[in-house]
Amino acid sequence: MVERMFVQGNEAVGWGALYGGCEAFFGYPITPQNEVTQWFAREFPERGRVFLQSQSEVASINMLYGAAAGGFRVMTSTSSPGWGLMQETISHCAAAELPCVIVLVQRGGSGAGSIRHSQMDYITATRGGGGGGYKNIVLAPGSVQETHDLMQLSFYLADKYRNPTVVLSDGILGQVQESLETKTIDFGPLEDKDWALKGRDKNKDGKRRLINSAYGVLPLPPYPNYISWLTHIKKKYQEMEDAELRYEAYKAEGADLILVAYGYTSRVSKEAVNMARAKGLNVGLIRPITVWPFPYEIIKEKAALGCKFLVVEDSLGLLLEDVKIAVQGRAEIGLVSILDRHIPTDGGMIMPGRVFEEVQKLL
Repeated sequence: MVERMFVQGNEAVGWGALYGGCEAFFGYPITPQNEVTQWFAREFPERGRVFLQSQSEVASINMLYGAAAGGFRVMTSTSSPGWGLMQETISHCAAAELPCVIVLVQRGGSGAGSIRHSQMDYITATRGGGGGGYKNIVLAPGSVQETHDLMQLSFYLADKYRNPTVVLSDGILGQVQESLETKTIDFGPLEDKDWALKGRDKNKDGKRRLINSAYGVLPLPPYPNYISWLTHIKKKYQEMEDAELRYEAYKAEGADLILVAYGYTSRVSKEAVNMARAKGLNVGLIRPITVWPFPYEIIKEKAALGCKFLVVEDSLGLLLEDVKIAVQGRAEIGLVSILDRHIPTDGGMIMPGRVFEEVQKLL
């Protein structure tokens, strides 16, 4: 049944998780994602699902590890300081091949930072902030509706690849209110979780299961040694890159200048594209929906055609690094960042007019 409602982006996280089959939420309040925790506290117990407010973010992510090992669809959410505390166990989840979902609503940093919106966790989200060179699929919604839809996709992808999946939001996208259409999205069949710790009597073969995130301590079949296990992990990450790349190209065909942005700044950039087009300027937008895997090839192709690029991000230039990798020095790249608001006080979002000013300079 489809239901329409008017909700915040943070609340859309909950509705998407509900319709995506999430069975348990473990979390700790932190601005600007408190509405996520509040939604689960209100909605999950009365629906017979698990909500547990942990004593810290470290506790949240370790509870997630345990519940995921049992084969349940589980998630947590946090903001930037809490994200930093979760990194070690996220690495363990990746090593143990445990499917789970982590929602990160970014705020200003570094350290405890501020409670202002930002996009300053891009590197740790897309590169893996813990040890070991692991990879997580990172989905970056651009609207309330897409937050709901990508939450469902995140659970599917986590189960498909037996790997943590990250949904990367920001303080503005989490607070904005829009119309939402709730529904269950079918992404296709998945294999049974025969690996999960359900108890020996519930296993089809009657044998006990082991889950381990430290290969050298307890080698597990079917990998006879460390290199064979690494070969398996590398192959899985390559499959993710090949099959799960997603991006939106908006008026990018034949453009002279391409804006690159995700999250709330992609919405700002889309409006700047419309302003430029109204003035006869040939401008388009590439919006990564997966920021890992990243759409390097389409940006590389546009650079080869002579396009210029303008990165728009509420940080000091983190997404910019991926665009530089894609362009390979073949095109001019500009940046509108957290320091380019033209506001003398401490705060404020990047606005379309500021982006349009930079578009005019570059063209």
